[in-house]
Amino acid sequence: MREQSTRLGTESIPKLLLNLSLPAAAGMFVSSLYNVVDTIFIARGVGTEGIAGLSIAFPIQMMIVAFAATFGIGGASIISRRLGAGSLEEANRVFGHIVWLIVWFSLLVVGMALFFLDPLLQAFGATADILPYARDYLLTILCGSVFFSFAMGTNNVVRSEGNAKTAMNTMMVSAIINTILDPIFIFGLDMGIQGAALATVIAQFCAAVWLLRYFTSGKSSLRLTWIGWKPDLNVVKEIIAIGISTFVRQVSFSLMFVVVNWMLVIYGGSLQVAIFGIINRLIAFSVMPMFGIVQGMQPIIGYNYGAGRPERVSDTVKLGIRVSSVIAVTIWVLVMLFPEFLFSIFTADQQVISGGTDALRWIFLMVPFVGFQMVTGGFYQALGKAKISFVLSLARQILFLIPILLILPQFLGLTGIWVAFPSADLLAFLLSLVIFFKDGREMMGMGRTAKTQLHV
Repeated sequence: MREQSTRLGTESIPKLLLNLSLPAAAGMFVSSLYNVVDTIFIARGVGTEGIAGLSIAFPIQMMIVAFAATFGIGGASIISRRLGAGSLEEANRVFGHIVWLIVWFSLLVVGMALFFLDPLLQAFGATADILPYARDYLLTILCGSVFFSFAMGTNNVVRSEGNAKTAMNTMMVSAIINTILDPIFIFGLDMGIQGAALATVIAQFCAAVWLLRYFTSGKSSLRLTWIGWKPDLNVVKEIIAIGISTFVRQVSFSLMFVVVNWMLVIYGGSLQVAIFGIINRLIAFSVMPMFGIVQGMQPIIGYNYGAGRPERVSDTVKLGIRVSSVIAVTIWVLVMLFPEFLFSIFTADQQVISGGTDALRWIFLMVPFVGFQMVTGGFYQALGKAKISFVLSLARQILFLIPILLILPQFLGLTGIWVAFPSADLLAFLLSLVIFFKDGREMMGMGRTAKTQLHV
């Protein structure tokens, strides 16, 4: 077994978390430039309707991401624990099933989306003036989504064996290509919103090829093999059971996005849809460092859980909570102090900037509590605790945010839509706190015992 896997059980936790989280955060940070760069160029080259079209198209993109993330993250959790237990052959077998699931399900979802594209966009809130932009963007994106699904899913596998730098490089190469091609296609070739989509597809294809070369070059602890036409249903069930929390999180986010778009159309109009489209890009960009922490700690937790070293699991969780909370507070301060500047990065439209400032502050109001919630969910997922991870994934969007979104605007109008976000963040944090500390004393005491099972 290669050094990148075995060091998960030997190096100091702070050094490991730094070495795994920084590349993960950097890679995801650069990767998130996909949406940010697309939004900036579309805002400048197409206009407010183009941004609104992106906002309407986003839930369908998230559905495709949901499947890739489910198989990639669910399988990666299993692979980390198999590597920790020294079962390389079993880890390879799980990897083959991940690739099989990604390829077939991504093709299925894309086919269905293409067949029902216009009705889906209309159901997701596309008005007559927004629909052409959303359709033009999504048609191109869907044609290349298999590449994106493969790259996203297998990149989680790369992290599961402790090779965070390769995962980072994959996303960086892809994001750089996208950033270079965007202005060429949008402005130079006058392709508008379709140019942004084409740039993204080409970048995703390059990422998929990059990872394919990695797995076939012998640099990985794993090997890429085809499992045949019929998978082992037991392996599939295990992957889905662990990854289902990720699927629910992604799908619930898409559902939330649809509800928000509809409420914004009712209480504000297309301008407010565009404002939320920009805010969503800022949200995705700002949580990347915290996602990096979670993705950096998950291989450590999974490997040491499989190796029977609970004290290292406990130390990793404590450090992850501290670091992610510091990051969350820093983000909160920046947003509260400079909302106008953040909006001006995307657009020069003063109506959008002035209308989005208060909305941005409301939505980010409870961000200091988000770090703890993210680490807690990642912790249970890394251990394969599917039920708890599922509940935490379901909480913010489905249990809290969507019901609040449907109620508050009836009393507060447009402001009620923005206030719903911090309300849901606070409730989700409290739920995470209760679940985590219900088992917290026992978990934090694991390092002082000789137990090899984690009672969480």
